[in-house]
Amino acid sequence: MEETNELQNAVNEALPNTEPVAEEVTEIPNNEPATLETPVMPEAPETTEAPETQEAPVEEAEPEPDYSNSTREELVAAMKELLGMDVQKIKNRVAAIRNRFNELNREVQNAAFEKFIAEGGNKDDYQNENDAVAEEMHRLQDQYRAMRQKHIEELEEQKKRNLEAKQALIEEMRQLIDSEEEQVRTAMDKFNSIQERWKAIGEVPREQMNDLWQNYHFQIEQFFAKLKINRELRALDQKRNLEEKIKLCESAEELIMEPSVTKAFKGLQELRARWKEVGPVPVEQNEEIWQRFCNAANQIDERRKEYYDQRKEELDNNLLAKQALVDKATELTEKRPESTKDWNDTTAALDELLKVWKTIGPVPREVNEEIWTKFKGMIDKHYSEKKEYFGAIRDEQEANYQKKVDLCLKAEAIAKREDWKKATEELLELQQEWKSIGTTSRKVSEKIWQRFRKACDEFFAKKSEFFAERRTSESENLAQKEAILSELKAHQFGEDREENLAAIKEFQRRWAEVGYVPMAEKDRLHKEFRGEIDRIFEQLKISAREAEETAYRERIRNAGDARKFVNNEKQELMERIEKLKSDLNLWENNLGFLANSKQADLLKQEFEKKMQGARQQIALMQAKLRILNEAEKAEKEASKSEE
Repeated sequence: MEETNELQNAVNEALPNTEPVAEEVTEIPNNEPATLETPVMPEAPETTEAPETQEAPVEEAEPEPDYSNSTREELVAAMKELLGMDVQKIKNRVAAIRNRFNELNREVQNAAFEKFIAEGGNKDDYQNENDAVAEEMHRLQDQYRAMRQKHIEELEEQKKRNLEAKQALIEEMRQLIDSEEEQVRTAMDKFNSIQERWKAIGEVPREQMNDLWQNYHFQIEQFFAKLKINRELRALDQKRNLEEKIKLCESAEELIMEPSVTKAFKGLQELRARWKEVGPVPVEQNEEIWQRFCNAANQIDERRKEYYDQRKEELDNNLLAKQALVDKATELTEKRPESTKDWNDTTAALDELLKVWKTIGPVPREVNEEIWTKFKGMIDKHYSEKKEYFGAIRDEQEANYQKKVDLCLKAEAIAKREDWKKATEELLELQQEWKSIGTTSRKVSEKIWQRFRKACDEFFAKKSEFFAERRTSESENLAQKEAILSELKAHQFGEDREENLAAIKEFQRRWAEVGYVPMAEKDRLHKEFRGEIDRIFEQLKISAREAEETAYRERIRNAGDARKFVNNEKQELMERIEKLKSDLNLWENNLGFLANSKQADLLKQEFEKKMQGARQQIALMQAKLRILNEAEKAEKEASKSEE
């Protein structure tokens, strides 16, 4: 009796340091905890079957940043920032960055390919190369995979070390059981120490878990069997376990009000793991406490299920909405636009669809890539065809621009001329040609038009100024010619033939030097002056040819470079003589064909007049040649005399 009391007291003193048996399971078994028969002698605690699987720890929920509007450079910066964090907490964000970057990188590569083709490259020769941004992202992804692989390897190594540590504790428990320790208190202290260290050790390799768990609990049962803990000790332990499970129930009930479903489920998993570590409770409270915990757990599980059901419904609705956008995009791109306005209207409509697309949430993962590729493909196809269409327009506008630049150059050259009639005709033709040329780019259209208009305005302003001055001077010229004509009529010619010719020539020179006169008076003055000259020639018995020869000699004397003038004149006169002789032969031959003509006499007279005029011109030009030869001979003799 005294020995029993001593054992009881030792156990009571050890109880505050005891802990429930740890069970490495992650889910509460569906069956309720087994009840215990009241032992006569102390018994080992009840055990449950070893778990078949080892559930991975619930990872902390990651934030859900939106990378949909990020550039490739921003994604690289975000990736660098994540690599400085715990590799276990960045998995989802890394995946989101990778997907978004791949999407943008495909656009960059497609643009590079289109540029290669647009520059005349052969698509079979194209080699896709990553730029510096893509290379940097690939390097960061490799770094992340290396970090994650290292983390996994470290976890496996840690599990192996944990296995060795727990196997050592089992061996220590076996030695404790096999020892001849007589003091209960000492044995319980060692037992509690083993339990604390066991719980502090983490996961072990999955394939070793079941055997390890069975072995550990077998040693616990052996320990309690050896100590033969009495009924009172078991009751105290069950009471302590009941208090612990009540706290777990309260914690589970608090999680029901947790706003975050993820946090609530994670907390519940932790509570379930702790529940399994707590030993049995008194039989009369066993069912009640178990149902209380299950009720709280079921509410959290049901809430989680509702959350994911709602989430699935949202994903399905998003899929329907995006499918409707795909259908609308298909309708917009089925018919190729025919005008610039149609292209711009279609582009605006597709851009609006893309904006709406971005406001719609995610779709089920298994169809996300497919529906996005289809939608994006239609938009890309539209922009590719639009680029081709506007490229052709730009080529045409560039050609039109070059044509208008040429017209500007011609107009600017005409603006400097003073042959007003011909220049005006040519400029008006340029204006008509300008109207026939198509449009140019809007950014150069006004500029090139103002250039052309400036040249036209400059010419017509000069022309207006010229004719304004001309009209002013025409009246003065009219008065001068009237005075010269009066002076000619009043001039008294003498007997000296040369002096008379010189005087007539001087009147003709002065008359020619006077500028334009009013058009209405031009013919009258010319006819009156020419008639007076002819009258004087007739009066003085001087032929026109003689007068012209005299004027020609004067022209040779006044030439600056006499030798050059003589050479040029001889060449020109000989060419004109040959031309007139050729015309004479032609006309003489044609006279034979006019004999049977109804108007033969009239035509013969006309041809005879032309032939007579040609012979006179030939005679005059031959006389000029003689004058030139005389001048040339005189020049040579003068040169010899100087030598």
